[in-house]
Amino acid sequence: MPEGALSGLKVVEFAHVIAGPLAGTLLADLGAEVVHVEDPGLGDSQRYAGPAKDGVHLWWKVAARNKRSVTLNLRTEEGRKVARELAAWADVVITNFRVATLERWELDFASLRRLNPKVVFLQVTGFGATSSRRNEPGFGKVGEAMSGVVNITGFPDGPPTHTGFSHGDSVTGLMGAYAVQAALYRRSQDPDFAGEWIDLALYDGLYRLIEWQVIFYDQLGEVPGRVGNRLPAAPAAVINTFQTADGQWLTVTSGTPRSVRNVAELVGEPLEDYATSAQQVARREHLDGLVRDWIARRPLAECLEVMARLEVVASRIYTVEDILKDETFRERDSVVELADPELGQVRMQGVFPRMTNHPGSVRRTAPTLGEDNDHVYQVLLGKSVLEMERLADSGAI
Repeated sequence: MPEGALSGLKVVEFAHVIAGPLAGTLLADLGAEVVHVEDPGLGDSQRYAGPAKDGVHLWWKVAARNKRSVTLNLRTEEGRKVARELAAWADVVITNFRVATLERWELDFASLRRLNPKVVFLQVTGFGATSSRRNEPGFGKVGEAMSGVVNITGFPDGPPTHTGFSHGDSVTGLMGAYAVQAALYRRSQDPDFAGEWIDLALYDGLYRLIEWQVIFYDQLGEVPGRVGNRLPAAPAAVINTFQTADGQWLTVTSGTPRSVRNVAELVGEPLEDYATSAQQVARREHLDGLVRDWIARRPLAECLEVMARLEVVASRIYTVEDILKDETFRERDSVVELADPELGQVRMQGVFPRMTNHPGSVRRTAPTLGEDNDHVYQVLLGKSVLEMERLADSGAI
């Protein structure tokens, strides 16, 4: 397989469930060597989340792909000694333990930097490692609620609404992977680089992405509310979901003055009535109703064919079944198929972002618990068979 852009990068994860480990998976997809540390016995609780087939949990197969799994009991001093060896070996350490726990275990940034002066340390917490709430437990949905996103998601007459996946955790993982690579770039440029502590709360990523909410309130005193599928920052646009005559759903979006006029042409409106932004804003509700009626009288295929001809930007609202059948996804290798030792052939998302010369790859599905103990501890850390036996006897691994 082609070498990923991060081939040679060494990462160790003292992290569990979603946000921190997702950052590691994204790095692993691009070629990094990622060692995922789990408790002996049950391991990461995400192993058992979601639906299972024949007793094999499916989400884990994607969530921990391309990683190595080792078992290590961080609640024992022997286990923590090995953890420090892993941190000294690594370029990047990812963790989501509470601040006080890491300090007590001497696995916090200050302690690890003494062992590895150039370490990049990504710490994910519920409310930020530098806040007064640093030792409170947190989950992604709480981060979503704090970010401001949930308050603007849904319809005006309905409740604030979370999305149907781990939105807060996932965006945190993305931002964590981005921050790690920024720190690694700085390390490559600065001979005096003294390590980097990335302090990432579960609300940070989504909060950053709602940028217009903050300045709207600051300058206008407005508290944005729920507007369904509309986009308040683009008041002229027709942006909504519509049901076709054959019961399918599609999205129409018009983000520019020209695209609004294309929508008007679709439903037979006089284009001179939409010549200016002010006219478009004034007639948005009227145009939205005409689009709804036009779509409701036609099947999905006809809607999409006519819209494409008039350059109205639209898409059917995909189910995952639609995704796996779609030509665009196939052309871009957005779905990959590989062998899993428990499930046989499985399909999952490809590697993103896509790079031409060093694209990364999905090399393996998630490992079984402790599958890589021998490789990591003996090959990477150089431990002998006798040392491995001693660690096992002590309950450290």
